[in-house]
Amino acid sequence: MLNKQQTISPIDGSVYLERDYAQPEQVGVALELAHRAQRQWRQVPLVERKALCSAAVRAFVSNKDQIAQELCWQMGRPIKYAAGEVNSFAERAEYMISIADTALVPLQQDEKAGFIRYIRREPVGVVLVIAPWNFPLHTPINVIVPALLAGNCVILKHSSQTPLCAERICQAFAEAGLPEGVLQYLHMDHESTEALVASGQVNHVAFTGSVSAGRKIEQAAAGQFIGVGLELGGKDPAYIRADADLDYAIESTVDGAFFNSGQSCCGLERIYVHESVYDAYVEGFVALVKRFHLGRSDDPNTTLGPMVRTSAADFVRQQIVEALEQGAVAQINANEFTMDRPGSPYLAPQVLTQVDHTMRVMTEESFGPVVGIMKVANDEEAIGLMNDSDLGLTAAIFTQDMDTGIALGDEIETGTFFINRCDYLDPALAWAGVKNTGRGCTLSSLGFEALTQPKSYHIKTKL
Repeated sequence: MLNKQQTISPIDGSVYLERDYAQPEQVGVALELAHRAQRQWRQVPLVERKALCSAAVRAFVSNKDQIAQELCWQMGRPIKYAAGEVNSFAERAEYMISIADTALVPLQQDEKAGFIRYIRREPVGVVLVIAPWNFPLHTPINVIVPALLAGNCVILKHSSQTPLCAERICQAFAEAGLPEGVLQYLHMDHESTEALVASGQVNHVAFTGSVSAGRKIEQAAAGQFIGVGLELGGKDPAYIRADADLDYAIESTVDGAFFNSGQSCCGLERIYVHESVYDAYVEGFVALVKRFHLGRSDDPNTTLGPMVRTSAADFVRQQIVEALEQGAVAQINANEFTMDRPGSPYLAPQVLTQVDHTMRVMTEESFGPVVGIMKVANDEEAIGLMNDSDLGLTAAIFTQDMDTGIALGDEIETGTFFINRCDYLDPALAWAGVKNTGRGCTLSSLGFEALTQPKSYHIKTKL
């Protein structure tokens, strides 16, 4: 096993930074510190925990420019957009802080003569957050803040592509005065992470990543009787109905498909369009995609950066080649994007038509800048195709008929259903998926449930 992890920047292939992997004794020290700190932290009044979390958010945001630059170099987010994730980090954290009093209040039961009865929400203990590289700030904060508010301690293990994000998050909380051991980070390889999950020393695991990695996490946790929250990706669809506002739908779905170079769990990967508006939709969609500027992430003019690594880009390239061999039609000439270089992480956006569900690009998660657009005859065909997937994170319908749209949404197998928007996370709503997308949820008042355990108080007052 190598003792160091390297972060290779997709911008130029350079080694951006190196970090030592935590050795078993360091992991042991972190666990001991977390368990000891948690016994004290759970006794801190909620009002103080909220104040510390709010101060940490302010400290984090005050360092926005540096964090944006680091994010740009670590995973390829265009600098034009990198600071936006700092803002969404703050938005999510602040919302969860704002609802903590209500979400964590004891559940009082109906009055019963001679008895006091209520249910408290107790912290589970030590929470392990395993965070991804694609949205490395706001994904972990979905769990970190509610976990801390509930009285837990947190160990953060970040992707080797974005280790500075873990360090910056913990730094901000330390600056805010969070007691030692309440929030720590560990740089670990996959084997050490699985061993930590299986150790019996953590009480809940929150993981965001691939389906295959999620299975390994769940297998490692087997027999430990701990909570496991898994968000494992998506192949998210959109349906453009005949009555949709086309200009608005085009603008929304282009952004939903290509933001972050398509490297978003809830990004659009397949679009179904009613035959009556199909040609106009495709024409407008392609025209807008051609306006992207593919370039280095540190170039302020770049609107589409490189993929995180060459192997990821090559995977998408292969999906595209296979689809073309099966009869798909490419609507974008990749040669018009001069930074598109075979064997590199720079990949032109691609729009495929004449696609169907025999093609991997329509059924297997791409996680890159490609989308297939398919013509449908009616609502029933669209809903059937949208549900033809083993993943289910989000799904969107664009329509001006709200009643019909909602009725169709009831038939879609998904964790979040949108009308007239896509690729968006509202912290007031539960973030969850169905099928192989995983289990559990984060955010909203429901996001506290996996991070707490009920403790019933049954007090007889009259003997």
